[in-house]
Amino acid sequence: MTIVMKKRKTAKEGVTAPPPTITQPEIVRTLADLARIAGVSTGTVSRALADKSIVNSETRERIQSLAKRHDFRPNQMASKLRSRRTGFVGVVIPLGHERRQHISDPFFLTLLGHLADELAECGYDLMLSRVIPDGTKDWLEKVTRSGMVDGVLVIGQSDQFDIIEEVAAQYEPLVIWGHQRAHQRHCVVGTDNLAGGRLAVEHLVATGARKLLFMGDAAGIEIQMRLEGAKAAAAAAGIALKHVKITLAGEDMGPQIEKSLSSRFSYDGIVAASDLIALSALSALHRIGKRIPQDVQVVGFDDLPLSSYSAPPLTTIRQEISRGAKLMVEKLKERMGGKNTPSVVMPPILVVRESTRSL
Repeated sequence: MTIVMKKRKTAKEGVTAPPPTITQPEIVRTLADLARIAGVSTGTVSRALADKSIVNSETRERIQSLAKRHDFRPNQMASKLRSRRTGFVGVVIPLGHERRQHISDPFFLTLLGHLADELAECGYDLMLSRVIPDGTKDWLEKVTRSGMVDGVLVIGQSDQFDIIEEVAAQYEPLVIWGHQRAHQRHCVVGTDNLAGGRLAVEHLVATGARKLLFMGDAAGIEIQMRLEGAKAAAAAAGIALKHVKITLAGEDMGPQIEKSLSSRFSYDGIVAASDLIALSALSALHRIGKRIPQDVQVVGFDDLPLSSYSAPPLTTIRQEISRGAKLMVEKLKERMGGKNTPSVVMPPILVVRESTRSL
């Protein structure tokens, strides 16, 4: 008897084993996709991802774990649209009276930095606009009615007081850095500029100055009030005060200041409408051979960080910029919540350094 042995064929001899089954992970792009995997409604998923206590903790944790496993990130923009919030606050700098001024102006940068920090702490992003009104009246309405921001902060009133008043009558979440006038409608956070101007002159008079220059462009409300305060204090002391108009546009400011300080007008004290003007004046005085404070004393306005590093360090009127930024954001949040908040006027503070004599 012949026995035939059948040899088993191997893969080498042409028999291919079936490929292993690989299960692809399900792609999750929407709330509905995640809800289907979790076996719950899209509303439950939405509330669980928002960590709402209405969803029990076990279900919440399971849905959040599934979302993490599938690398699911909710559409933040859609969520904001549903809640009618954009997550943005508009910050507007109107340059009606000084069109060539730059956002790189140290005062703007200092206040912007503090505002950005405060808004970030509250979960808001900042949308910045530099506006040159150019005779148009709708520059602020374009921002407030854009639907792109939840509220608006304006840095400075420039010569746009009436337009800001009109918009404030219709748009509540609006806060301005500027000067408070009696009976105005819009909410302001700022410094008592009239008192600041008086304080600068009173200090110069107390340290022996008798012939004063006020340097700045009084077309804007804040500087106009500083000039009025300086004039009132000079008149009360019975001394002369001459106003010299100085633009804040960087390319023109230095030559204007040097020309003014080289004129025949006799002076021994300068009140500058801003630290930037004061620092430029210090440089010009050095170039024309004036000693500070022996020949001429200088007082600035703002107390920017760089004012303490000049040569000599600058005596100035401090605006509490950091506190002001915090107050602006607090007021805006309250207004976004429907509250009608009052303005805040902060007192000016004299900071004495070496650009004026000692008492």
